[in-house]
Amino acid sequence: MSAIATTAVSASALPTAASVPPPVLFSDSAVAKVRELITEEGNPDLQLRVYVSGGGCSGFQYGFAFEEAAGESDLIVEREGVRVLIDPVSLQYLSGAQIDFQDGLDGSRFVIRNPNAKSTCGCGSSFSTAENAGGSCQSR
Repeated sequence: MSAIATTAVSASALPTAASVPPPVLFSDSAVAKVRELITEEGNPDLQLRVYVSGGGCSGFQYGFAFEEAAGESDLIVEREGVRVLIDPVSLQYLSGAQIDFQDGLDGSRFVIRNPNAKSTCGCGSSFSTAENAGGSCQSR
């Protein structure tokens, strides 16, 4: 009979929910802006849906919408009472992304820094991945 090597893992070495970063990061300024928009709408039940759809000049485009209820299979990222909903199909394109809100001389907008995007369009709301590269906009 041969010996089987085992490795003991301390429970403290395992990741906890608090130590695992969310699949999508939501900046302080994005949280503040969404909270402001929800307050303006007068409906505290609103949640921000962030999604990816086919289209745009680079192949995919980002979208934002307020909804009152999460879908059954949505990922829910909550930060400081603000809830962001992401459907499973969009999550595969948004995993690891950072969502920010910028207010500058060229206007105000949500900005997504997406590690999965291999090229983006000049508009900033359209992107392509390695799998769908070849849209009509040039890489930047």
